Amino acid sequence: MHSAKPRAWKRKRTLRRSMPAVTAAVLTTLVVSAAAPAPGDTRQKPRAAEGPVWTGAWGAAVQRPVEGSEDWGPNWSQQGFAGQSVRQVIRVATGGSTLRIRLSNAYGTTPLRITAATVGRSAGDAQVWPGTARKLTFGGARGTTIAPGRDLVSDAEALRTSPLEKLTVTLYFADRTGPATFHRFTTATSYRASGRHLADAGDAYTASTHAWYFLSGVEVSGPASPRRGTVVTFGDSLMDGTGAAPGTDTRFTDKLAERIVADRRPLDVVNAGISGNRILDDSPCYGDKATDRFRRDVIDRPGVRTVIVHLGGNDIVAPELGDPCMGSAPHVTARRIINAHKALIRAAHARGIKAVGATILPMKGARFPVYSERGERTRTAVNHWIRTSGAYDSVLDVDRAVANPADPALPRPGYVFPDGVHPNEAGSHAIASAMDLDAL
Repeated sequence: MHSAKPRAWKRKRTLRRSMPAVTAAVLTTLVVSAAAPAPGDTRQKPRAAEGPVWTGAWGAAVQRPVEGSEDWGPNWSQQGFAGQSVRQVIRVATGGSTLRIRLSNAYGTTPLRITAATVGRSAGDAQVWPGTARKLTFGGARGTTIAPGRDLVSDAEALRTSPLEKLTVTLYFADRTGPATFHRFTTATSYRASGRHLADAGDAYTASTHAWYFLSGVEVSGPASPRRGTVVTFGDSLMDGTGAAPGTDTRFTDKLAERIVADRRPLDVVNAGISGNRILDDSPCYGDKATDRFRRDVIDRPGVRTVIVHLGGNDIVAPELGDPCMGSAPHVTARRIINAHKALIRAAHARGIKAVGATILPMKGARFPVYSERGERTRTAVNHWIRTSGAYDSVLDVDRAVANPADPALPRPGYVFPDGVHPNEAGSHAIASAMDLDAL
């Protein structure tokens, strides 16, 4: 396991990037595309007389393959897999009687062949509880092929799960996959073994990284509830979990899921954050800009009722960072960030999804060069609009939840990771506690 500190530092940088202007045409395209289903669309349709109602119990936003680094740690995305099994450990937000998995070849340039797949209960590390591994099928077959640029869901499998339970998803690739669509930063560990090891206890898994590969969702159905739905947290490193120690499940989204379970709310939580993500510009390392990925990562997921949006911080600080992985990093205005937020709200509302705006967290105390007076004015203006405009259906005031009362531009010392920006466990708890569950 590599050092959490340098990876979090990278993330911080990641937390602020700026981008080019979003044109009216781009924003209009986002809203129109959000309202029109694509061929082969797998999203939740209005409930029919019979059939399961699916909601997202776990999720990850996928990214282009990118090389590992000292700050982010190694990953296997560029080399892909061949004759290997990959076991990934995830924690579902709520339980169900049946599940299915969602796989993505969004950034693949060739068809992706999944030879076989299983799901089971985690027994810690790469271990699977004996007797719990279930074979997954795809259209009745043990394997499947996913076309470049497409997603696919497995058939339903009868595996009863409990809220906050950890599962293992194991994929076997007999053929060469090519570069892997993946999620770069996680607070979990994924494992690799040579050969076919779908139901093994775990001893064959001798290599590991902190990333997820091809897996973009775990969805559950039952017990039946007309009010059950998915809450998607959409944004940057705050949502992704920078500052949380690996394997501890102490991200803001984890704390929110725990509150929802304790309050017996019929809601699932899916994390669609990408560290370093911006609302206005793409990045080769930090994902497509939020206005472009909103449909895939939010609207196309099943049963979505609410989206929580935390974006703009990376757009503001990118000019100060000089991060070559960020690409273009011009100074941006509050108006441009606000207009992009409005586009996301319109896209959500067009699908009947409630939109919760999260204010941008304090950045003055950062231990790396991101703060500027100009950037602080922009952050303040965006936060004022989120709080007072009424454009969002509700507000999660991240800024005030973690701000230092003596200087609101700074975070409370006990609420941040050593990078001076990202919330630690106490900070994540404070942010989750600030969320009005009735607003979800």
